[in-house]
Amino acid sequence: MSPEVPVHGEPGGVLGGLGPAATVHYLRRVIELTDASRDQDHVDLLVWQHGSVPDRTGFLRGENESPEAMLVADAQALERAGATFVAIPCNTALVWVEQMRASVGIEVLDTVDETVLAAQQAVPGLRRLGVLATDGTLSAGTYAASAKRLGVDLVLPDAEVQREVMAVIYDGVKAGRPVPRERFDALVTHLLERGAEAVALGCTELSVLRGELRAEHPLVVDSIDAVAVATIRRAGRPLRG
Repeated sequence: MSPEVPVHGEPGGVLGGLGPAATVHYLRRVIELTDASRDQDHVDLLVWQHGSVPDRTGFLRGENESPEAMLVADAQALERAGATFVAIPCNTALVWVEQMRASVGIEVLDTVDETVLAAQQAVPGLRRLGVLATDGTLSAGTYAASAKRLGVDLVLPDAEVQREVMAVIYDGVKAGRPVPRERFDALVTHLLERGAEAVALGCTELSVLRGELRAEHPLVVDSIDAVAVATIRRAGRPLRG
């Protein structure tokens, strides 16, 4: 794509393809959450679909090569293509957010920070935030670091339930297999029973599942919605409703 492509407003770059279903869901949510009455009111987006980036959790578990070089190169490609900021609909990729930021002269949104901030807005005075995320995201401590900066304690699943989280993500959503509503609800209930005052879907595949199931819950905060809202605001567009 030519960097001279004409754009209207602030074009966002989407580093997608890390989980293709999540990328599609993110794009849908950006459209749905933008207060627009015509095509020209929507956010301009450059989408970089790169499904062959090595698995982020796999690397953090010692199972495959690092995705860092590809993530950095992708952020640079989006900058060359004319993006003025980058949004990443993948929580685990935020392990390398500082490397991406250091490689470009444009802003790279932090999906994890945006999700924790959204939880604080959803539950004023929030003290304990439950997080459903991949092993890689949890082991890397990105949510723990963000929560600490924002004055929130984390509530995580026990070992058995965390295995179920991974099964839902990898054997269910990523594999294109249906996941019953009761499995999703059980994960949320587990964290609420452990004392969480809100639950963050810290993996975008779980956001996809929530959308497919239409599983609305006042205490569940969706990381795709959080980064979609941040994208719309950064692009200078109004939010719907």
